[in-house]
Amino acid sequence: MKLSVIMPVFNEKSTVGEILKKVRRQKINKEIIVVDDFSTDGTRELLKDEENNETKIIFHPRNRGKGCAIRTGLNHVSGDIVIIQDADLEYDPRDYHKLIAPIITGAAGVVYGSRVLTEKFQKSYHRYYLGGRILTFLTNFLYQSKITDEPTCYKVFKTEIIKNIRLTCEGFEFCPEVTAKLLKKGYDICEVPVSYTPRSFEGGKKIKCKDGVIAIFTLFKNKFFND
Repeated sequence: MKLSVIMPVFNEKSTVGEILKKVRRQKINKEIIVVDDFSTDGTRELLKDEENNETKIIFHPRNRGKGCAIRTGLNHVSGDIVIIQDADLEYDPRDYHKLIAPIITGAAGVVYGSRVLTEKFQKSYHRYYLGGRILTFLTNFLYQSKITDEPTCYKVFKTEIIKNIRLTCEGFEFCPEVTAKLLKKGYDICEVPVSYTPRSFEGGKKIKCKDGVIAIFTLFKNKFFND
């Protein structure tokens, strides 16, 4: 099986080179699809030298948001499995093997990497930890699911499944939208523990409290209105 790694990027000059090295080190048949969302910090110039036989670089002509970058990446996948990889260093690509294992064995079609299930769970900011708990609780309440980490970055799908989900997300609401639509279609979400090294705002963390409000709205909208 072939793994398609979609990496949305926006102003990650200090980390994108290192995370690409980490992804490339993984001994998996893979392709890396990097979508730069009109970075302005020099990231675009750096990425121009990163394209190779395994790595495709796509440049948005204007800033459109993380969700749009992921949707652009999905249009270019050729693998059997898709994983979302942030361009910072919070998540470790060494977890790929255990993330894709349930799909390879046929045990699952969708796998989330849960930060909560790991023995050494690290919080970034308390308010963001609380926000994640609220989003996960609402997801389970609204959709009768039993997941532990709805807003995790590491979301893995059989390509045929994610291609069958009509996404409209623009920004960080990708997570609640794809989760809601998967659950609404009756897909079970398998979870495996993953490592997590949170970064600070000074280190480039971008998600804001308003994104949490948008995420809550997205969960309710997808529950009570037709796709």
